[in-house]
Amino acid sequence: MTRVGLLGGTFDPIHVGHLDVAIAAREALGLERILLVPSRVPPHRRVPHASAAHRFAMAAMAAATTPGLLVSDIEMNADGPSYTASTLDRLAAAGVPVRSLFFIIGADAFRDIATWMQYPSVLDRCHFAVVSRPGSPAPALRVALPSLATRMIETPCGIPAEPSIFLIDAPTAPVSSTEVRRRLADRTSIAGLVPDVVAAHIARHGLYLKAEL
Repeated sequence: MTRVGLLGGTFDPIHVGHLDVAIAAREALGLERILLVPSRVPPHRRVPHASAAHRFAMAAMAAATTPGLLVSDIEMNADGPSYTASTLDRLAAAGVPVRSLFFIIGADAFRDIATWMQYPSVLDRCHFAVVSRPGSPAPALRVALPSLATRMIETPCGIPAEPSIFLIDAPTAPVSSTEVRRRLADRTSIAGLVPDVVAAHIARHGLYLKAEL
């Protein structure tokens, strides 16, 4: 069966750290393709600074720079917040075997998994691929989330049939969307923080020039 990963996010804007997370998951788990899923309405954050159309366009541009990455518009027309459980519902309704999917997430974000809608049952619906982020190594989650430790598997490893939590300790760029927006508001360079095509789109449309972060 084809191994497919999902990497959701606000992507406001998408940056090289996001791509590093996707690449790390792809290489550790042998994923054949990864879908970037921009959320129209993020469930745990305030209203995005860029429109859904701009964020989708930037995600599509970034995906085109990295082999095996595609962009999905499954959340673009959805009503209400883009909860992971709701995304999985939509994929299941479309005939996708969601139990075989790998939901990719940074270790810093996974620390808050207990706040997610339909926790803990959402962990039984698909695999989770948790990738280290600067200051948040994936293996440390065994201690941070002891109730889930028995479900965690450090890569490289085999892939069990039952949905599991894979810990992927790989270097990822120390970049955040907040930092990118701050630099743009300060009129300083974002070279190397986002793909060149994304930087060009931001400049062309004058995105993130206000100081609100």
